[in-house]
Order: sequence, then C-alpha cells, then structure tokens
Amino acid sequence: MAALKKGTNASVTSKPWRSLALILIAMVALIGGMFASGHKTPRLGIDLAGGTSITLAAVPEAGQESAINPTNMATAVSIMERRVNGLGVSEAEVQTQGDRNIIVNIPKGTNSEQAREQVGTTAKLYFRPVVATELAAGGAAPTPSGTGEASTEGTEGDKATDGASEKATDRTTDEGSPSASTGPSADATTQGRAVTEALKADPTPSATPSGSAEASPSASATDGTPAGEDGKLQAQYAALDCTKADVRASAGDGAKATDSTVACGQNSQGQWQKYILGPAAVDGTDVDEAKAVLNTQTGAGWTVTMDFTDQGSKKFADITGKLAQNPSPQNQFAIVLDGEVVSDPYVSQALTGGNAEISGNFTQKSSEELANMLSYGALPLTFREDSVTTVTAALGGDQLHAGLIAGAIGLALVVLYLLVYYRGLSFIAIASLLVSASLTYVIMALLGPTIGFALNLPAVCGAIVAIGITADSFIVYFERVRDEIREGRVLRTAVERAWPRARRTILVSDFVSFLAAAVLFVVTVGKVQGFAFTLGLTTVLDVVVVFLFTKPLLTLMARRKFFAGGHKWSGLDPKALGAKPPLRRTRRHSAPSQTKEA
Repeated sequence: MAALKKGTNASVTSKPWRSLALILIAMVALIGGMFASGHKTPRLGIDLAGGTSITLAAVPEAGQESAINPTNMATAVSIMERRVNGLGVSEAEVQTQGDRNIIVNIPKGTNSEQAREQVGTTAKLYFRPVVATELAAGGAAPTPSGTGEASTEGTEGDKATDGASEKATDRTTDEGSPSASTGPSADATTQGRAVTEALKADPTPSATPSGSAEASPSASATDGTPAGEDGKLQAQYAALDCTKADVRASAGDGAKATDSTVACGQNSQGQWQKYILGPAAVDGTDVDEAKAVLNTQTGAGWTVTMDFTDQGSKKFADITGKLAQNPSPQNQFAIVLDGEVVSDPYVSQALTGGNAEISGNFTQKSSEELANMLSYGALPLTFREDSVTTVTAALGGDQLHAGLIAGAIGLALVVLYLLVYYRGLSFIAIASLLVSASLTYVIMALLGPTIGFALNLPAVCGAIVAIGITADSFIVYFERVRDEIREGRVLRTAVERAWPRARRTILVSDFVSFLAAAVLFVVTVGKVQGFAFTLGLTTVLDVVVVFLFTKPLLTLMARRKFFAGGHKWSGLDPKALGAKPPLRRTRRHSAPSQTKEA
C-alpha cells in the first residue's frame, strides 16, 4: 500500500517552480535587452505618431501593360526606399498594395512636399565619366587625370571572354577603395588647381589623357583660384560633405544630363566618397537588360551583366574606348541613380560587344541590388500620385489616447467579471494578464528597431481583442478544475486531472486564432497587417503564459489552505459548486480472505 500511495502522489505532483523560474528569466532577459537597446517604448505608426501617407499608382507606357508585374514593382519600391532614406528618414515605410499601387508612409519631422517630389518622380539613371574622386571623410586630395596617385589594387586589365561579352571591374567592391587617393591632404589652392586642370581639358575624357592639356588662361584667376563654371563646380566639390544625409540628397541638384556635376557614393567598406562627374555619356534607357549572374567559369563569383540597345551599344563603346586610354580614376565611369553613385567600375579596353559584365567582390545580394537598379533605368513605368493623407501628431496622439482608454475599459470589464465570478481565482488570472501584457509590451518595443514593426491603431485593436482571447484560456482551465471538484475530488488532484483536457482545448483554440491571424497577415497589406501581427503575437504569448505561469501558479496555490480548504471566497468552495460527496477508494476483499485462509 505504501508503494501505491507514493505512486499516486507522484502522478499528481508537478514541479511548478521550474516553469516559473524559466518565464522569470525570459522576462528579465527581454527587459534587460529593451533597456540596453535604448528603445523603451514601441515604435508608433504614422496614424499614431503623425506624418504623411502617399499612395502611388503605376502607369505603364503605351502597349506595355505587362510591365506592371511583381518584379518591376519590387524594384520601384527599392528605388523609393533609397530616395526616402536620402532625406534622412529612418522610419519610413514603402510597400506595395495590390498589384499596381505603392504606399509610402513618412513619419512626422519630414518635409512632406520634398518627400512627395522625391517618391513621385521617375528614377533617372546615367552613366557618367569620373573626373575626380576622394573619400568624403579623411581629407584625401582628389586624383584628377594626369596626376593619378590612386592605388591600383585588384585586377587592372580585365579582358573580353569571348569577343562578345566584355568586362568592367567595379572599384567600389575592391578592398581599399582604390578609386580614392590615400595620400596626404592637399591644401585648398593645390586641390583647386588639380581639379580645375581636369575640368579644363574636357569633362568627358578623350583618347588623350586630359591632364596633358594646356591650361586656358581664362580658366583661373591670377592667384590660381578657379573661375567661371569650373570654379563653381570645384567649390561645390570642396564643400561637399557626403557623410550628411541632407547634403547627399541635394548633391548635384539642378544639373542636366549634359552638365558636369558632383555626386556622392558609398563603397563596400561603408565609406562615403565624393565625385566630380562629366556629362552623361549613356542613359539608363539605353540598358536593355541587367541581371546578377554567378560566374563559375572564370571564378569571378557574382557579377552583373548588362545588355544594351543598339543605340546604347554605340554610346557605350565610344565612352569606354575613351576611358580605357586614361589613367585612374578617369578610366572609370559612374553609374548614377537619382544623383547618387551606385557603382564606379573601371575599364581597360573599349567594350564593343553590346553587353558588359561588372565584376568585383560582389555578394549575391549586392549584385542583385545593382542589377535591379540598372534595370530600373529602362523600366517602362511611371507613377501617378493617387492620394496624400496627412495625419497631425495631435490627431495621432488623440487616436492613441482613445485606443488606450478602450483597452483599459476592456481590461477593467474582464477583471470585474473575474472578480465577481471566480473570486480568489481571479487574482491568478489577473497576474497572468499582467505577465502577458508585460511580455507583449517589451517584445513590441524590441521589434521596432529589429524588424521595423510599428504600432498602429489596428495593432492596438488587435491587442485589445487579445485580452479576451487570453482571459478565455484562463476560464477554460478554471472551469475544468471546478468540474473536477464537482466530481468530489480534492483541489490538488483536480488541478492536475483538469490540466490535460484544458490544455487540449486551449491549444486548439489558440491554433485557430493564430491561423486566422496568419492568413489575414498574408492576404492583406498596410495597416491591417498590424492587426494580424499583433493578434498572432499575443496568441503565441497566451500559450507561453498559460503553460509557464498560470498552470504552475495554480499548482502552488492549491497547496495553500485558503484554496485547498475550499474557502467561500476562493472560488473553489465545494458547497457553492454543488460538489458530490468525496470519492472514496473501494477496498479490495481478496486480501482479507487470503489472510484468513493463511
């Protein structure tokens, strides 16, 4: 009998402290991560924080309806994200809606008119010859033609592989950023003279290195300070600070395709470079196709191939033939998208095959990004501004305030119901709700900087709905326990016997809720996804809290006299529940008879 009694106790006894310790450690780690990251509040969406929402509709060229496809729309989104980031906006959202619309949400603190102008215009892609370049920070002097002092690391003279496909090596992907001089800083006068010499010769490099050209007497003043258009461009170049987002966004503003200009670009080491660029030699519309290719034959790795139109082939052959005869960096051409240099490969021979291959230390991602940008120059799409909605910060604050009030009312009603109906058990439910709310808040605060999650008004609604879903899980378990007590079982046994059935019901219910949230998240766009995401997140947390907090806590409380004795305010009073007489174990008569015979 002793062995039987020990086994019975083992079957109904759990180790709740382990589960409680686990969830406590998780909460401490998450809260610590939140404070360490510096993001102590969830990031707010545009409808709560205020800002501007722009809806753009894709308009194809005549006879090009098939141009509206997922690939082209994704490329357009990528370009618009670059534009918005160029304004110094770190929390903007750019995403497709349906098959032909793009939604741009820009938070408060941004010039809405400038943002509308940036995202609503067609991207401009040009191939421009490089006149001079240097690192934006560090004071390196530019390297004009004829005075090249740039490092020549990497492959200097790639050759055609089969006479049809030519190569250009992307200097921005080579180590050390060889297109930038690493020599000592030059003084302003010397630097100005060097750049002026490059500009005086010819902004578009010719077959003869432009540094060998004689200086025109009218090109500079008697003190060596550049004058006229060359002097203006050199002054812009000297003052250009590409480390600042607003400066990068405005670099070269107003420059036409036929003008020399200044621009900024970022190399593979994440350093910003500034450039003086000659007039555009090839337009983006001259690119027929561009794609990322893994070159396994020559071991070049990921490369970007370009196919040109007939007219583009002639232009590209002409400019590369001139560039190939120049010293570094004027044997480079800059691929300029929306005024920013996205690549600056160099050439060593005329590329006459109608196609070219840009190689370097590309990854799959970087090669695909460059290919998409090159493709966008020939994208037969424009975008029409359908609507612009401006939400003031005051209106967003009112909406957030109203949402919080609605959530507080909902929570208060749930708590009131629990107190009236479950009495002492309600404190276990309230503690579980607080744990769930804390986890939800901390995770949302961490997801803002991690994946860009923004708490919008629909997401707040999802959190309010989750209060009822979470409370429903507690009610299912409590009712199972009360059913066991009605059957005449003591509380500690009832808690353990009720758990398997309650667990199945809770899991099925939460699975249905999570499935609905997942489907809603996939098939919808925009703000509705915020509702679906929050609903799915809180559903997962409901399972975690019920398994690791509610059940272990109830197991511990069942050992306390207030609950185990069935106090009338405990919510587990057998008399109030109409419990049957306690179940008694029926004695087996075989054992006494055997003893008697013995």
